[in-house]
Amino acid sequence: MIKKQLNVLVVDDSAVVRQIIQQVLSTEPNILVDTSSDPMFALRKMEKKLPDVLITDLEMPRMNGIEFIRKVMHEHPVPVIVCSGLAEKGTIMALQALDLGAVEIITKPKVGVKDFLHESAVVLIDAVYGAAQSRLRSRVAPAPLPLHSADVILPLRLSHTNATAGPLIVIGASTGGVEALTCILRAMPADAPPILVAQHMPEHFTRAFAERLNLDCVIEVHEAEDGQRLHRGLALIAPGNHHLLVRSDDQGYFAEVDSGPLVSRHRPSVDVLYRSAACVARDKAIGVILTGMGDDGSKGLLEMRQAGAQTIAEAESSCIVFGMPREAIQCGAAMSILPLQKIAPAILSILHARYC
Repeated sequence: MIKKQLNVLVVDDSAVVRQIIQQVLSTEPNILVDTSSDPMFALRKMEKKLPDVLITDLEMPRMNGIEFIRKVMHEHPVPVIVCSGLAEKGTIMALQALDLGAVEIITKPKVGVKDFLHESAVVLIDAVYGAAQSRLRSRVAPAPLPLHSADVILPLRLSHTNATAGPLIVIGASTGGVEALTCILRAMPADAPPILVAQHMPEHFTRAFAERLNLDCVIEVHEAEDGQRLHRGLALIAPGNHHLLVRSDDQGYFAEVDSGPLVSRHRPSVDVLYRSAACVARDKAIGVILTGMGDDGSKGLLEMRQAGAQTIAEAESSCIVFGMPREAIQCGAAMSILPLQKIAPAILSILHARYC
């Protein structure tokens, strides 16, 4: 956890929203909060003193959030957290903000809902600490990796009694994960094994993220639904505010969506997904842990390795926040430590060695 004092600037035209966010963050003694009702006023403040973290709404008077973030990243680059509503327009704009360099999305406080000051407060505070640890980088798209043909992955020769349960890929990510996941999923061939993803992201935003990936990738990408069957060429994203697990029966793998309590301070939790893969897929699974703050996923990835799975952690050199991978590496959960651009080829190489 960061020890130095953090200066956070909150930009939102709603006085009530500013007050709630300030109230929550002020419970942390090392966070100092300033506010602004307007992007133009905020830019003037930033000329005098740059905040460590900027939290901004997207729909504001005089200058919308997209224009504001573009200007900030050009003139005063700082870690940006997007505070957005749940309407369709808000989710689309939030993803655009991530493209411009924002590192995290949080949902707008539900005004008048007392429960916001419990679970949502944890999410908000963690988002600020995660953003403060993030490394800003230019938003140059990574060079596309080659798409492999069907001969990379051949039909599985199983010794397991359930002949329909083949290889499975599970991926966990948090801050910076949108970019990292896009890089990996774009590289997956059309006949890739089923992929399950737990990305720390609020409810409703995961559907828009999955829809955008579905347009960019050769494989199908969708937000997971409870009971949905897994098959080759399909990737499922854990719905925001829900855990995602893999289950198995005599027909093969299927997804389970669960609304249980926070695990490792998150829902979806990477630990929950990894543990289910360790129990169900065991040595047929490949586990990947990507950029993110905290330790969610480290215990689950270790369980996967102990069950015989292949495990990969993203190297510090390519992480936006080297928190989750570092914890996984330190506890011995990661068999391989690779920069982002080498992870997809490594996954395909493992599959080729095992099943060809």
